[in-house]
Amino acid sequence: MIRMVKSLTDKNFVEETKDGVVLVDFWATWCGPCRMQGPVIDQLDEEMGDKVTFTKVDVDENPETARAFGIMSIPTLLIKKDGEVVNKVVGYHAKEQLEELLAQYL
Repeated sequence: MIRMVKSLTDKNFVEETKDGVVLVDFWATWCGPCRMQGPVIDQLDEEMGDKVTFTKVDVDENPETARAFGIMSIPTLLIKKDGEVVNKVVGYHAKEQLEELLAQYL
């Protein structure tokens, strides 16, 4: 079964990120580094999707959520645990870096 990283909106963001460990990828279609980060997130979702929920937010389509979290540069990755932001990293990150980051919250 092919997994799909869930796209979040301003309307469903809070509900979809309130439980467990959630990685949120803030991105946009015109952003080069975001297009590089996407396949890494997809790969992690396939490997770790049973422990971590992987999501993405298009900042152009969902400006309220991006503004609420002070997203100034993309890609920005937020890690939430049980609804609280526990980490925030900006820029492209390799798969190994993200695995180490996420391991702290599992």
